[in-house]
Amino acid sequence: MKNFSIADLSGIIKAHPMNRVSRIEYRESSFTGVSTDSRTAKPGDCFFAIAGDNFDGHNYVEEAFAKGAVCAVVSEGVEGAPVLKVDDTTKALGDFARHYRRKAGYKVVAITGSVGKTTTRQIAYHVLSRHYRVFQAPKNFNNSIGLPLTLLGADPEDQIVIAELGSNYPGEIAYLTRIALPDVAVVTSVHPAHLAGFACLQTIIQEKLSIAGGLQPDGVLIINADCDQLVSACRAKGTGFCTFGKSDGCRCQARNITHAGFGSRFTIDGKQIYLPLAGSGNVENALAAWAVCSQFGLTIEDFARAAKTQPAVSMRAEPLQIGTLTVLNDCYNANPASMKNALDILTHLNSTGKRRLVFICGDMAELGRQAEHLHAELGASIAAAGVHLLMAVGKFAKIAAVAAKRTAEYDLQTKCFDDTLSACNNLKGFIKDYDIILVKGSRTAKLEMAVERLKAAFS
Repeated sequence: MKNFSIADLSGIIKAHPMNRVSRIEYRESSFTGVSTDSRTAKPGDCFFAIAGDNFDGHNYVEEAFAKGAVCAVVSEGVEGAPVLKVDDTTKALGDFARHYRRKAGYKVVAITGSVGKTTTRQIAYHVLSRHYRVFQAPKNFNNSIGLPLTLLGADPEDQIVIAELGSNYPGEIAYLTRIALPDVAVVTSVHPAHLAGFACLQTIIQEKLSIAGGLQPDGVLIINADCDQLVSACRAKGTGFCTFGKSDGCRCQARNITHAGFGSRFTIDGKQIYLPLAGSGNVENALAAWAVCSQFGLTIEDFARAAKTQPAVSMRAEPLQIGTLTVLNDCYNANPASMKNALDILTHLNSTGKRRLVFICGDMAELGRQAEHLHAELGASIAAAGVHLLMAVGKFAKIAAVAAKRTAEYDLQTKCFDDTLSACNNLKGFIKDYDIILVKGSRTAKLEMAVERLKAAFS
């Protein structure tokens, strides 16, 4: 980020009045970066002490200063210079990021949706960075802390920032979009997810569409036209939008779609596109990314050249060859829609029909009162996909296993485990050479442990 005056920051975040000595000290002082983690604080940083579920940044202010931080923003317990005190450090971080974004010269692309945010971001970044200086959200920085850090993390020379906006409760995206102030806003999809906070799909649709509330006056909203309820909601609100999808009439439409192994081929405006990412969900993600890139003057030829070299996205349908095993590492998160996408990929990987399909399945979290029903539906999808061995991890995954066993019209083997460690300890007893294995569950399952155990046992 650009050098920023500590005194100016104090005014922006409405810090409590400083004593005379502090005002004199800050008048000529500045910082060059922002940190919320004392472990990664750098010389010249301003440290925001955030109180989280597991850690309270106020306990690490001295450590941040020891790492070279030049000031700290706190809400309690720390006095004196160089400290700015506010009522709410998370809000202060957002207020600063909004101000900084307004003054910065870059354009902002903000992406939300029930599935596909990260992969869409990665594809758009991969393509746009061939033509512009682009900064993207580190990992999935998509909340009230991560989004401000994304906006503040861009270099002064960067021309485009690509951010993610996530939501666990109504109103979160409305807050985030007014920090991001996007030039381009994208809704990748709407599906049942985080139902514990939203209760129904219609509430999710309204939440996702609230991203348009922060659009710049000449900004563009891009939506997935294959989601009929999303399109209807946009029209009912009178919100202007452009579309991508597989449906007729989409501005950015994919035709002639074929899937083979860990890649897909399709055409956009008559141009053949090869995407080395598996599954129909990733075709949608590529379409969303193309809709973004087209807003910055790129041609479909530009997009096709870059898309064919798209690297895999970590823990999101990430293909791994572990000895004789083919592993689809999709264990970053899970909801009903992404589960179905992953099962579709798994089925296509067994083109000869001669290899065994294995699903190491964790719970889908945050589904509220619909959790049991949606896991039972997942079980039916598992049976329809022709999975041979289901290793279910967690109490809800067990519901999916029971439903899969009941639905399957073939000999489906199911094994249930209370936790990931128990499943890991039994992998060698159930996994066989040449298996094709899908590993997927919500973050709470931490199924990356299973992937690492497979590497250790079969490499």
